[in-house]
Amino acid sequence: MEAEVSEVPEPALYMLPVGISDADPREVLPERALRLLREIRHFVVEDLRSARRFLKRCDRSIDIDSLSFAVLNEHTPLSDVSSMLAPLRKGEAVGMMSEAGCPGVADPGADLAAAAQREGLRVVPLTGPSSILLALMASGMNGQQFAFHGYLPVDEEARRRALRDLERLSERDRSSHIFIETPYRNSKMLAAASEALRPDTLLCVATALTDPVKESVKTLPAARWAGCQLPKEPTVFIIQRP
Repeated sequence: MEAEVSEVPEPALYMLPVGISDADPREVLPERALRLLREIRHFVVEDLRSARRFLKRCDRSIDIDSLSFAVLNEHTPLSDVSSMLAPLRKGEAVGMMSEAGCPGVADPGADLAAAAQREGLRVVPLTGPSSILLALMASGMNGQQFAFHGYLPVDEEARRRALRDLERLSERDRSSHIFIETPYRNSKMLAAASEALRPDTLLCVATALTDPVKESVKTLPAARWAGCQLPKEPTVFIIQRP
C-alpha cells in the first residue's frame, strides 16, 4: 500500500465539513477534506467534544492532545471571534468545523468567515454533506428558487401562521421553503404542517440523511402525512405548492 503523503496546508481558513450521520467519514467526505483534517493543527469548532470524536473517527492516528481548539457557538461573544484567527495571521492554517454539516451554513461559523474576509485573509470552503442541500436534491422540489428558514416558532399558533406564510410565498413565487426542527419535536411539526397546509401542498420529510440504514426522503401531499410519526432523528422539512 502506498504511504500517505503528509503536507503542510497553505495558510487559510479552511471551512471543513463534518458528517451529519453515523456513516463512516470516508464514505461522505472527499479525500482533500480528510487530508486537511489530518494535517491542520489549529481548529475553531462549534462543540469541542463532538469535534474531537469526529477527528478520531476520521483517523485514529491523529494526536488530539497536540492540537489547539477554540470554541465558537451561539454563546460566543462577537468580540472574541477575531482572536481565533491569530494562528492564520502568523501563517498557519486554521480549520473551522460545525457540529454537523457545512460550517457557515445555518451555523455560527459564518462569523469567523466574515472576520477573515474583513481582514482579506484567504477562506477556503470544502465540499461535504449539507442536510439542507441533500434534502432539496432528493425532494423533487424547486432547486432554482428556494429559501432556508431555520427553526419555525414553537408556539402552536405562531407556527401555524409561519407555515401558512411559507405556503403563500411558495404559491406566489413557485419557490420551495426549507426548515428544520429539534428531533424530539419532529412528529409535532409534522402534525402541525399536515393540519395547517392545504391538502395538496407538497411536503418533503428528509430524515437521517447519509445514514446507510435510517435515511428516508419522501415527498407527499400534506394531507397524506396526517397521523404519521417520525423518529427522533435530524430531519429537514420542505414545502412547495404544486
